[in-house]
Amino acid sequence: MSFISGESRWADVALATSARGFATCGQFLTATTLTLSLQTSGAGGSAVAGMLLAATLPLVALAPLTGRLADRVDSRALLVGAGTAQSAICLALAYTGHPLLVVGLVALLASGLAVAQPVLAALVPAMVRATDLPRATALNQTAGMLGVLAGPALAGFLVGGFGTRVPLLIAAVGYLALVVAGLLVRTRRGGARRVTATGDGPSVGVDATDAELAGGWRLRRDPLLVAMVATLAGVIAAIGAINVIEVFYVRETLGASASVYGLVTGAWTLGVLCGAWIFARVAGRLADDGALVQGGLLLLGGCCLAVLLSVTVPSAALLVPLWLLGGLCNGGDNVFHNLVVARRVPEAARGRAFAAVGASVQGAAMVGYLLGGLLLEATAPRPLIVGCGVAGLLVVLGFVAPVRRAVRAERSRVRQLPPAGPAQTGPAGAGLATSATSG
Repeated sequence: MSFISGESRWADVALATSARGFATCGQFLTATTLTLSLQTSGAGGSAVAGMLLAATLPLVALAPLTGRLADRVDSRALLVGAGTAQSAICLALAYTGHPLLVVGLVALLASGLAVAQPVLAALVPAMVRATDLPRATALNQTAGMLGVLAGPALAGFLVGGFGTRVPLLIAAVGYLALVVAGLLVRTRRGGARRVTATGDGPSVGVDATDAELAGGWRLRRDPLLVAMVATLAGVIAAIGAINVIEVFYVRETLGASASVYGLVTGAWTLGVLCGAWIFARVAGRLADDGALVQGGLLLLGGCCLAVLLSVTVPSAALLVPLWLLGGLCNGGDNVFHNLVVARRVPEAARGRAFAAVGASVQGAAMVGYLLGGLLLEATAPRPLIVGCGVAGLLVVLGFVAPVRRAVRAERSRVRQLPPAGPAQTGPAGAGLATSATSG
């Protein structure tokens, strides 16, 4: 594995995570604004699902291309280009009313996100030492979750007071943060040199072994990563319909206002933020990747339980503590699985790795969106939420045995590694730091 050789570059981390926060705020401000616009205009679940699918499909379809771009093209050029394009597209959305044109622009907006996501995800581990990775991951999650927290809440208040144009114009400004970060962050990936830190700071390189491993890296060759991603994707497919159902459950079944809907949505995000910091401390003490994967499985079960219990509340306000609990588990799982990917994948292949994991997750979310949109046409929101929660818990239980087998195989492999040497080769070409796998 390749991490920074000198002191961690926290100024770069701050710039990259701030850019993620502002861009994510713009993303969720746009999505929530358009969702509320569809719901208040009388559109059904299929229309909401269609918009969510347009915002998700490019993340899945373009993953093989954008992952390779993140590893081979200068990260500065990618961030500046993606941020500029997304800002212009969001500006166009503010003055567009035709539903088909809106869906097309949303898909283009997601295409820019498909480029920016793996670039930022792969940059952060390149900015810090291995021992600082949990903290940097928590900071990255915090910035993203603050954006997710602010976006829906802002949309709820701005749509109610000013209509849809003002929040979309504000979102267009938020995407420019990617341009600023691209110009100011000194750590760079891609291009002629995989990772560089310009200026007076240390230079971060990828050794020949890591580059060779990156060339042959494939997600499917690492059983532990496969088990982790399959579990995460399975749970998201099972409970992903809640993203479509939630607005109808809160606004119509529970009779809440647009502002309350924004508050409820933000509660889950606040829980994710808190969970990222709480479980970053736990992750920093776990040198065993298998323990992180098993812990993530338990946390995913907590997310499903929160969804299932939400059908028992008589008012939208009581959803807040349940969503905080679900978000807490969600934030912990985010830290765990991002840390596992960063530890196990060669630096030069991290763009591809994060894009592949993101595509699996977003593809599973698309299944949930489709099911939610179709079932809402025939069934009330409350029984659908029961189905989501039960299905999610069954998926978690179904993956207990496969995850345990993968963890046992990984620990057996690690025990057979030579005790000396700064690095060992993981399964089928995944670069593994010795300190990250012994425990």
